[in-house]
Amino acid sequence: MSEFESYQNPLITRYASTEMSRTWSSQTRHATWRRLWVALAESQQELGLDVTDDQLASMRAAVEDIDFEVAANYERDLRHDVMAHVHAYGDQCPEARGIIHLGATSCFVTDNTDLLLLVESLELVRDRLVGVIHHLALFAAANRDLPCLGFTHLQPAQPTTIGKRATLWCYDLVLDLEELEHRLSSLRLRGVKGTTGTQASFLSLFDGDHDKVARLEQLVAAKMGDGRVYPVTGQTYSRKIDSQVLGVLAGIGISAHKAGNDIRILQHRKEVEEPFGKNQVGSSAMAYKRNPMRSERMCGLSRYAISLWDSTADTAATQWMERTLDDSANRRLTLPQAFLAIDAVLILYRNIVDGLVVYPEVISRRLNEELPFMATEEILMAGVRAGGDRQDLHEAIRVHSQAAGEEVKQRGGENDLIDRLKQDPQFAGVDLEGTLDASRFTGRAAEQVDDFIASVVEPIRERHSGALDGDAGEVTV
Repeated sequence: MSEFESYQNPLITRYASTEMSRTWSSQTRHATWRRLWVALAESQQELGLDVTDDQLASMRAAVEDIDFEVAANYERDLRHDVMAHVHAYGDQCPEARGIIHLGATSCFVTDNTDLLLLVESLELVRDRLVGVIHHLALFAAANRDLPCLGFTHLQPAQPTTIGKRATLWCYDLVLDLEELEHRLSSLRLRGVKGTTGTQASFLSLFDGDHDKVARLEQLVAAKMGDGRVYPVTGQTYSRKIDSQVLGVLAGIGISAHKAGNDIRILQHRKEVEEPFGKNQVGSSAMAYKRNPMRSERMCGLSRYAISLWDSTADTAATQWMERTLDDSANRRLTLPQAFLAIDAVLILYRNIVDGLVVYPEVISRRLNEELPFMATEEILMAGVRAGGDRQDLHEAIRVHSQAAGEEVKQRGGENDLIDRLKQDPQFAGVDLEGTLDASRFTGRAAEQVDDFIASVVEPIRERHSGALDGDAGEVTV
Protein backbone atom coordinates (compact mmCIF):
# COMPACT_ATOMS: atom_id res chain seq x y z
CA MET A 1 0.00 0.00 0.00
CA SER A 2 1.46 3.36 -1.03
CA GLU A 3 1.34 6.46 1.15
CA PHE A 4 -1.51 7.72 -1.03
CA GLU A 5 -3.67 4.70 -0.22
CA SER A 6 -3.69 5.18 3.55
CA TYR A 7 -4.41 8.12 5.84
CA GLN A 8 -1.53 10.49 6.44
CA ASN A 9 -1.61 12.85 9.40
CA PRO A 10 -1.72 16.40 7.97
CA LEU A 11 0.06 17.71 11.07
CA ILE A 12 3.10 15.86 9.71
CA THR A 13 2.57 16.18 5.97
CA ARG A 14 1.32 19.78 5.84
CA TYR A 15 1.80 21.83 8.98
CA ALA A 16 4.37 21.08 11.68
CA SER A 17 8.14 21.38 11.56
CA THR A 18 10.63 18.59 10.97
CA GLU A 19 12.09 19.28 14.42
CA MET A 20 8.83 18.70 16.27
CA SER A 21 7.99 15.67 14.14
CA ARG A 22 11.39 14.16 14.92
CA THR A 23 10.93 14.74 18.64
CA TRP A 24 7.80 12.59 18.67
CA SER A 25 9.09 10.00 16.20
CA SER A 26 9.37 6.29 16.96
CA GLN A 27 13.14 6.55 16.56
CA THR A 28 13.46 9.26 19.22
CA ARG A 29 11.01 7.55 21.57
CA HIS A 30 12.49 4.08 21.44
CA ALA A 31 16.11 5.22 21.44
CA THR A 32 15.22 7.07 24.65
CA TRP A 33 13.79 3.83 26.04
CA ARG A 34 17.14 2.22 25.36
CA ARG A 35 19.07 5.07 26.96
CA LEU A 36 16.91 4.60 30.05
CA TRP A 37 17.65 0.87 30.10
CA VAL A 38 21.37 1.65 29.79
CA ALA A 39 21.17 4.22 32.63
CA LEU A 40 19.34 1.69 34.81
CA ALA A 41 21.88 -1.06 34.14
CA GLU A 42 24.84 1.30 34.68
CA SER A 43 23.41 2.46 37.99
CA GLN A 44 22.68 -1.10 39.11
CA GLN A 45 26.30 -2.02 38.35
CA GLU A 46 27.55 0.98 40.32
CA LEU A 47 25.50 -0.19 43.30
CA GLY A 48 26.92 -3.72 43.20
CA LEU A 49 24.55 -5.81 41.08
CA ASP A 50 26.01 -8.37 38.69
CA VAL A 51 26.09 -6.28 35.52
CA THR A 52 29.26 -6.59 33.43
CA ASP A 53 31.11 -4.03 31.36
CA ASP A 54 30.62 -6.17 28.27
CA GLN A 55 26.85 -6.19 28.79
CA LEU A 56 26.80 -2.42 29.12
CA ALA A 57 29.03 -1.95 26.06
CA SER A 58 26.74 -4.06 23.90
CA MET A 59 23.67 -2.17 25.13
CA ARG A 60 25.25 1.21 24.43
CA ALA A 61 26.29 0.16 20.93
CA ALA A 62 22.70 -0.67 19.96
CA VAL A 63 20.90 2.35 21.39
CA GLU A 64 20.18 4.02 18.05
CA ASP A 65 20.17 0.87 15.91
CA ILE A 66 16.54 -0.19 16.32
CA ASP A 67 15.01 -2.89 14.13
CA PHE A 68 11.37 -1.78 14.16
CA GLU A 69 10.27 -4.70 11.99
CA VAL A 70 11.58 -7.20 14.54
CA ALA A 71 9.89 -5.26 17.36
CA ALA A 72 6.60 -5.20 15.43
CA ASN A 73 6.79 -8.98 14.94
CA TYR A 74 7.29 -9.47 18.66
CA GLU A 75 4.42 -7.14 19.48
CA ARG A 76 2.02 -9.01 17.21
CA ASP A 77 2.73 -12.10 19.27
CA LEU A 78 3.14 -10.60 22.76
CA ARG A 79 0.55 -7.79 22.51
CA HIS A 80 2.84 -5.64 24.63
CA ASP A 81 4.93 -2.87 23.12
CA VAL A 82 7.52 -2.57 25.89
CA MET A 83 8.19 -6.30 26.07
CA ALA A 84 8.43 -6.38 22.27
CA HIS A 85 11.23 -3.83 22.41
CA VAL A 86 12.89 -5.60 25.33
CA HIS A 87 13.09 -8.73 23.17
CA ALA A 88 14.23 -6.81 20.07
CA TYR A 89 16.95 -5.10 22.13
CA GLY A 90 17.98 -8.45 23.61
CA ASP A 91 18.32 -9.96 20.14
CA GLN A 92 20.87 -7.27 19.27
CA CYS A 93 22.86 -7.69 22.47
CA PRO A 94 22.19 -11.29 23.62
CA GLU A 95 24.85 -11.16 26.34
CA ALA A 96 22.80 -8.44 28.06
CA ARG A 97 19.38 -10.02 27.51
CA GLY A 98 19.05 -11.14 31.13
CA ILE A 99 19.64 -7.71 32.70
CA ILE A 100 17.65 -5.46 30.33
CA HIS A 101 14.69 -3.90 32.19
CA LEU A 102 15.82 -5.56 35.43
CA GLY A 103 13.34 -4.79 38.24
CA ALA A 104 11.49 -2.21 36.13
CA THR A 105 7.90 -1.82 35.07
CA SER A 106 6.88 -0.63 31.60
CA CYS A 107 6.28 2.90 32.86
CA PHE A 108 9.96 3.16 33.73
CA VAL A 109 10.63 3.63 30.04
CA THR A 110 7.28 4.93 28.77
CA ASP A 111 6.63 7.59 31.41
CA ASN A 112 10.20 8.80 31.84
CA THR A 113 10.47 9.06 28.06
CA ASP A 114 7.23 11.02 27.79
CA LEU A 115 8.48 13.47 30.40
CA LEU A 116 11.75 13.93 28.53
CA LEU A 117 9.80 14.51 25.29
CA LEU A 118 7.58 17.05 27.04
CA VAL A 119 10.64 19.00 28.12
CA GLU A 120 12.23 18.89 24.67
CA SER A 121 8.97 19.89 22.99
CA LEU A 122 8.27 22.73 25.41
CA GLU A 123 11.76 24.08 24.71
CA LEU A 124 11.02 24.06 20.97
CA VAL A 125 7.69 25.81 21.57
CA ARG A 126 9.33 28.31 23.91
CA ASP A 127 11.85 29.35 21.26
CA ARG A 128 9.14 29.79 18.62
CA LEU A 129 7.01 31.73 21.10
CA VAL A 130 9.87 34.08 21.94
CA GLY A 131 10.43 34.69 18.23
CA VAL A 132 6.80 35.70 17.72
CA ILE A 133 6.87 37.97 20.78
CA HIS A 134 10.03 39.66 19.53
CA HIS A 135 8.69 40.26 16.03
CA LEU A 136 5.27 41.41 17.25
CA ALA A 137 7.07 43.94 19.41
CA LEU A 138 9.01 45.17 16.36
CA PHE A 139 5.72 45.56 14.50
CA ALA A 140 4.19 47.39 17.46
CA ALA A 141 7.14 49.79 17.68
CA ALA A 142 6.98 50.54 13.95
CA ASN A 143 3.29 51.44 14.25
CA ARG A 144 3.29 52.85 17.77
CA ASP A 145 1.56 56.13 16.91
CA LEU A 146 -0.52 55.24 13.83
CA PRO A 147 -4.09 56.13 14.91
CA CYS A 148 -6.84 53.66 14.09
CA LEU A 149 -10.43 53.12 15.07
CA GLY A 150 -10.83 51.18 18.29
CA PHE A 151 -13.61 48.64 18.77
CA THR A 152 -15.62 47.46 21.72
CA HIS A 153 -18.44 44.97 21.09
CA LEU A 154 -17.05 45.10 17.51
CA GLN A 155 -18.60 48.56 17.31
CA PRO A 156 -16.59 51.75 16.68
CA ALA A 157 -15.06 53.06 19.88
CA GLN A 158 -12.40 55.51 21.05
CA PRO A 159 -9.36 55.49 18.74
CA THR A 160 -6.22 53.58 19.61
CA THR A 161 -3.09 52.92 17.54
CA ILE A 162 -2.05 49.97 15.42
CA GLY A 163 1.00 49.52 17.64
CA LYS A 164 -1.04 49.52 20.84
CA ARG A 165 -3.38 46.87 19.43
CA ALA A 166 -0.35 44.72 18.55
CA THR A 167 0.85 44.93 22.15
CA LEU A 168 -2.43 43.32 23.22
CA TRP A 169 -1.67 40.35 20.98
CA CYS A 170 1.89 40.31 22.21
CA TYR A 171 1.04 40.46 25.92
CA ASP A 172 -1.23 37.42 25.61
CA LEU A 173 1.81 35.52 24.36
CA VAL A 174 3.95 36.93 27.17
CA LEU A 175 1.47 35.46 29.66
CA ASP A 176 1.71 32.15 27.80
CA LEU A 177 5.50 32.28 28.00
CA GLU A 178 5.34 32.80 31.75
CA GLU A 179 3.13 29.71 32.09
CA LEU A 180 5.40 27.70 29.81
CA GLU A 181 8.54 28.61 31.72
CA HIS A 182 6.85 27.68 34.99
CA ARG A 183 5.87 24.27 33.63
CA LEU A 184 9.33 23.68 32.23
CA SER A 185 10.92 24.48 35.56
CA SER A 186 8.59 22.12 37.43
CA LEU A 187 8.80 19.07 35.14
CA ARG A 188 10.73 16.14 36.59
CA LEU A 189 11.29 12.46 35.85
CA ARG A 190 9.05 9.69 37.13
CA GLY A 191 12.20 8.02 38.37
CA VAL A 192 12.68 4.38 39.36
CA LYS A 193 9.46 3.58 41.19
CA GLY A 194 8.50 0.02 40.30
CA THR A 195 5.17 -1.54 39.46
CA THR A 196 2.80 0.43 41.69
CA GLY A 197 5.23 3.15 42.72
CA THR A 198 6.43 1.43 45.89
CA GLN A 199 9.89 0.38 44.60
CA ALA A 200 9.27 -3.10 46.00
CA SER A 201 11.02 -4.92 43.12
CA PHE A 202 14.16 -2.83 43.54
CA LEU A 203 14.12 -3.32 47.29
CA SER A 204 14.14 -7.05 46.59
CA LEU A 205 17.05 -6.73 44.15
CA PHE A 206 19.11 -4.95 46.79
CA ASP A 207 18.18 -7.38 49.60
CA GLY A 208 16.13 -4.83 51.52
CA ASP A 209 18.70 -2.00 51.38
CA HIS A 210 16.53 1.11 51.27
CA ASP A 211 19.50 3.43 50.85
CA LYS A 212 20.62 1.65 47.68
CA VAL A 213 17.13 1.84 46.21
CA ALA A 214 17.03 5.58 46.86
CA ARG A 215 20.53 5.93 45.44
CA LEU A 216 19.54 3.95 42.33
CA GLU A 217 16.81 6.45 41.54
CA GLN A 218 19.16 9.38 42.09
CA LEU A 219 21.78 7.89 39.78
CA VAL A 220 19.34 7.18 36.94
CA ALA A 221 17.73 10.61 37.27
CA ALA A 222 21.14 12.30 37.12
CA LYS A 223 22.13 10.32 34.01
CA MET A 224 18.88 11.18 32.20
CA GLY A 225 18.20 14.71 33.39
CA ASP A 226 18.87 17.17 36.16
CA GLY A 227 18.42 14.62 38.94
CA ARG A 228 14.94 15.67 40.00
CA VAL A 229 12.13 13.12 40.27
CA TYR A 230 8.53 13.29 41.42
CA PRO A 231 8.44 12.40 45.11
CA VAL A 232 5.57 9.91 44.74
CA THR A 233 3.89 8.17 41.82
CA GLY A 234 1.61 5.23 41.25
CA GLN A 235 2.51 3.06 38.34
CA THR A 236 2.50 6.29 36.29
CA TYR A 237 3.35 9.87 37.03
CA SER A 238 0.21 11.89 37.76
CA ARG A 239 -1.71 12.47 34.56
CA LYS A 240 -2.55 15.89 35.96
CA ILE A 241 0.89 16.89 34.68
CA ASP A 242 -0.18 16.15 31.10
CA SER A 243 -3.24 18.32 31.62
CA GLN A 244 -1.11 21.16 32.97
CA VAL A 245 1.28 20.99 30.03
CA LEU A 246 -1.50 20.87 27.45
CA GLY A 247 -3.11 23.75 29.31
CA VAL A 248 -0.05 25.80 28.35
CA LEU A 249 -0.42 24.75 24.72
CA ALA A 250 -4.14 25.51 24.79
CA GLY A 251 -3.30 28.95 26.18
CA ILE A 252 -1.02 29.64 23.23
CA GLY A 253 -3.81 28.45 20.94
CA ILE A 254 -6.25 30.82 22.63
CA SER A 255 -3.88 33.76 22.15
CA ALA A 256 -3.16 32.91 18.54
CA HIS A 257 -6.84 32.38 17.74
CA LYS A 258 -7.75 35.77 19.21
CA ALA A 259 -5.08 37.54 17.18
CA GLY A 260 -5.97 35.55 14.07
CA ASN A 261 -9.60 36.59 14.35
CA ASP A 262 -8.60 40.24 14.78
CA ILE A 263 -6.39 40.10 11.70
CA ARG A 264 -9.15 38.45 9.66
CA ILE A 265 -11.60 41.22 10.65
CA LEU A 266 -9.05 43.92 9.89
CA GLN A 267 -8.29 42.35 6.52
CA HIS A 268 -12.03 42.38 5.81
CA ARG A 269 -11.88 46.13 6.51
CA LYS A 270 -8.80 46.40 4.23
CA GLU A 271 -6.81 48.02 7.05
CA VAL A 272 -4.15 45.32 7.38
CA GLU A 273 -3.37 42.29 5.26
CA GLU A 274 -1.48 39.09 5.93
CA PRO A 275 1.27 38.02 3.47
CA PHE A 276 0.07 36.94 0.04
CA GLY A 277 2.34 35.01 -2.30
CA LYS A 278 3.06 36.31 -5.80
CA ASN A 279 1.33 33.33 -7.40
CA GLN A 280 -1.05 32.55 -4.55
CA VAL A 281 -4.64 31.76 -5.52
CA GLY A 282 -7.33 33.13 -3.22
CA SER A 283 -10.28 31.34 -4.75
CA SER A 284 -10.78 28.76 -7.48
CA ALA A 285 -13.76 30.76 -8.76
CA MET A 286 -13.21 34.37 -7.70
CA ALA A 287 -9.80 35.25 -9.11
CA TYR A 288 -9.63 38.63 -7.37
CA LYS A 289 -9.80 37.14 -3.85
CA ARG A 290 -7.02 37.69 -1.31
CA ASN A 291 -8.23 35.51 1.53
CA PRO A 292 -6.58 35.51 5.00
CA MET A 293 -5.62 31.86 4.54
CA ARG A 294 -2.75 31.86 7.04
CA SER A 295 -4.80 33.44 9.81
CA GLU A 296 -7.69 31.09 9.08
CA ARG A 297 -5.39 28.08 9.30
CA MET A 298 -3.82 29.43 12.49
CA CYS A 299 -7.28 29.68 14.02
CA GLY A 300 -8.27 26.20 12.87
CA LEU A 301 -5.15 24.54 14.27
CA SER A 302 -5.44 26.55 17.48
CA ARG A 303 -8.99 25.37 17.95
CA TYR A 304 -7.83 21.77 17.53
CA ALA A 305 -5.05 22.16 20.11
CA ILE A 306 -7.45 23.78 22.56
CA SER A 307 -9.85 20.84 22.20
CA LEU A 308 -7.14 18.33 23.18
CA TRP A 309 -6.77 19.95 26.60
CA ASP A 310 -10.19 18.61 27.61
CA SER A 311 -9.07 15.09 26.77
CA THR A 312 -6.06 15.23 29.10
CA ALA A 313 -8.23 16.64 31.88
CA ASP A 314 -10.71 13.78 31.45
CA THR A 315 -7.85 11.28 31.45
CA ALA A 316 -6.39 12.66 34.68
CA ALA A 317 -9.80 12.62 36.32
CA THR A 318 -10.51 8.98 35.46
CA GLN A 319 -7.28 7.29 36.51
CA TRP A 320 -8.19 4.64 39.09
CA MET A 321 -6.04 4.06 42.16
CA GLU A 322 -2.42 3.52 40.99
CA ARG A 323 -3.35 3.68 37.27
CA THR A 324 -5.59 2.32 34.55
CA LEU A 325 -4.59 1.71 30.95
CA ASP A 326 -7.34 3.74 29.31
CA ASP A 327 -4.87 6.61 29.24
CA SER A 328 -2.47 4.86 26.86
CA ALA A 329 -4.18 5.09 23.48
CA ASN A 330 -5.46 8.57 24.33
CA ARG A 331 -2.02 9.92 25.23
CA ARG A 332 -0.42 8.48 22.09
CA LEU A 333 -2.67 10.89 20.19
CA THR A 334 -3.14 13.93 22.42
CA LEU A 335 0.42 14.63 23.55
CA PRO A 336 2.24 14.61 20.21
CA GLN A 337 -0.63 16.12 18.24
CA ALA A 338 -1.08 19.04 20.64
CA PHE A 339 2.61 19.90 20.28
CA LEU A 340 2.59 19.42 16.52
CA ALA A 341 -0.48 21.67 16.20
CA ILE A 342 0.96 24.47 18.35
CA ASP A 343 4.30 24.19 16.57
CA ALA A 344 2.41 24.81 13.31
CA VAL A 345 0.40 27.64 14.89
CA LEU A 346 3.54 29.50 15.93
CA ILE A 347 5.19 28.98 12.54
CA LEU A 348 2.10 30.55 10.96
CA TYR A 349 1.94 33.35 13.54
CA ARG A 350 5.56 34.32 12.93
CA ASN A 351 5.02 34.20 9.15
CA ILE A 352 1.95 36.45 9.42
CA VAL A 353 3.66 39.00 11.66
CA ASP A 354 6.79 39.15 9.51
CA GLY A 355 4.73 39.91 6.41
CA LEU A 356 1.81 41.88 7.86
CA VAL A 357 0.97 44.84 5.62
CA VAL A 358 -0.61 48.02 7.02
CA TYR A 359 -2.69 50.38 4.87
CA PRO A 360 -2.56 53.81 6.58
CA GLU A 361 -4.79 55.58 4.04
CA VAL A 362 -7.61 53.10 4.48
CA ILE A 363 -7.15 53.18 8.25
CA SER A 364 -7.34 56.98 8.19
CA ARG A 365 -10.46 56.97 6.03
CA ARG A 366 -12.19 54.47 8.26
CA LEU A 367 -11.26 56.48 11.32
CA ASN A 368 -12.39 59.77 9.82
CA GLU A 369 -15.79 58.28 9.02
CA GLU A 370 -16.39 57.86 12.75
CA LEU A 371 -14.19 60.59 14.18
CA PRO A 372 -16.88 63.30 14.31
CA PHE A 373 -18.83 61.13 16.75
CA MET A 374 -15.66 60.47 18.76
CA ALA A 375 -14.98 64.21 18.89
CA THR A 376 -18.33 65.18 20.39
CA GLU A 377 -17.06 65.25 23.98
CA GLU A 378 -14.18 67.50 22.94
CA ILE A 379 -16.63 69.70 21.00
CA LEU A 380 -18.90 69.91 24.02
CA MET A 381 -16.07 71.05 26.28
CA ALA A 382 -14.86 73.56 23.68
CA GLY A 383 -18.41 74.97 23.42
CA VAL A 384 -18.58 75.39 27.19
CA ARG A 385 -15.20 77.16 27.20
CA ALA A 386 -16.58 79.49 24.51
CA GLY A 387 -19.41 80.50 26.85
CA GLY A 388 -22.17 78.03 25.96
CA ASP A 389 -24.53 76.25 28.34
CA ARG A 390 -23.40 72.66 28.86
CA GLN A 391 -26.88 71.14 28.87
CA ASP A 392 -28.05 73.06 25.81
CA LEU A 393 -24.91 72.11 23.91
CA HIS A 394 -25.27 68.45 24.91
CA GLU A 395 -28.83 68.36 23.58
CA ALA A 396 -27.81 70.05 20.33
CA ILE A 397 -25.00 67.55 19.80
CA ARG A 398 -27.36 64.66 20.52
CA VAL A 399 -29.89 65.87 17.95
CA HIS A 400 -27.27 66.58 15.27
CA SER A 401 -25.53 63.23 15.93
CA GLN A 402 -28.77 61.31 15.48
CA ALA A 403 -29.45 63.14 12.24
CA ALA A 404 -25.93 62.48 10.95
CA GLY A 405 -26.26 58.81 11.86
CA GLU A 406 -29.51 58.60 9.96
CA GLU A 407 -27.85 60.18 6.93
CA VAL A 408 -25.20 57.45 6.98
CA LYS A 409 -27.47 54.48 7.74
CA GLN A 410 -30.68 55.37 5.94
CA ARG A 411 -29.39 57.19 2.88
CA GLY A 412 -25.82 55.87 2.57
CA GLY A 413 -24.39 59.38 2.82
CA GLU A 414 -21.27 60.74 4.49
CA ASN A 415 -21.03 61.54 8.16
CA ASP A 416 -21.98 65.26 8.04
CA LEU A 417 -22.05 65.95 11.76
CA ILE A 418 -19.36 68.64 11.60
CA ASP A 419 -21.19 70.43 8.78
CA ARG A 420 -24.40 70.38 10.82
CA LEU A 421 -22.62 71.79 13.87
CA LYS A 422 -21.02 74.51 11.75
CA GLN A 423 -24.49 75.67 10.80
CA ASP A 424 -25.62 75.80 14.44
CA PRO A 425 -24.90 79.24 15.95
CA GLN A 426 -24.37 77.71 19.39
CA PHE A 427 -21.01 76.39 18.11
CA ALA A 428 -19.92 79.52 16.29
CA GLY A 429 -16.97 80.02 18.66
CA VAL A 430 -15.62 76.47 18.39
CA ASP A 431 -12.77 75.36 16.10
CA LEU A 432 -14.68 72.33 14.88
CA GLU A 433 -12.07 71.20 12.33
CA GLY A 434 -9.38 71.36 15.00
CA THR A 435 -11.25 68.79 17.07
CA LEU A 436 -10.78 66.16 14.32
CA ASP A 437 -7.06 65.56 14.88
CA ALA A 438 -7.04 61.79 15.52
CA SER A 439 -3.86 61.92 17.60
CA ARG A 440 -5.78 63.92 20.21
CA PHE A 441 -7.95 60.88 20.94
CA THR A 442 -5.38 58.08 21.29
CA GLY A 443 -4.30 59.04 24.81
CA ARG A 444 -1.05 57.42 25.88
CA ALA A 445 -1.29 54.58 23.36
CA ALA A 446 2.09 55.32 21.75
CA GLU A 447 3.79 55.79 25.12
CA GLN A 448 2.23 52.57 26.37
CA VAL A 449 3.82 50.76 23.44
CA ASP A 450 7.20 52.17 24.41
CA ASP A 451 6.74 51.28 28.08
CA PHE A 452 5.54 47.76 27.27
CA ILE A 453 8.51 47.00 25.05
CA ALA A 454 10.99 48.44 27.55
CA SER A 455 9.59 46.82 30.69
CA VAL A 456 8.14 43.55 29.38
CA VAL A 457 9.66 42.58 26.04
CA GLU A 458 13.26 43.68 26.58
CA PRO A 459 13.80 41.36 29.58
CA ILE A 460 12.49 38.48 27.45
CA ARG A 461 14.86 39.45 24.65
CA GLU A 462 17.77 39.48 27.08
CA ARG A 463 16.79 36.17 28.66
CA HIS A 464 16.26 34.38 25.33
CA SER A 465 18.58 36.25 22.97
CA GLY A 466 19.37 33.11 20.98
CA ALA A 467 15.74 32.60 19.99
CA LEU A 468 14.89 36.10 18.75
CA ASP A 469 15.68 35.52 15.09
CA GLY A 470 15.97 31.76 15.09
CA ASP A 471 14.46 29.44 12.51
CA ALA A 472 10.99 30.79 11.77
CA GLY A 473 9.84 27.51 10.26
CA GLU A 474 8.33 27.05 6.85
CA VAL A 475 4.69 27.49 5.91
CA THR A 476 4.53 24.59 3.50
CA VAL A 477 0.95 24.62 2.19
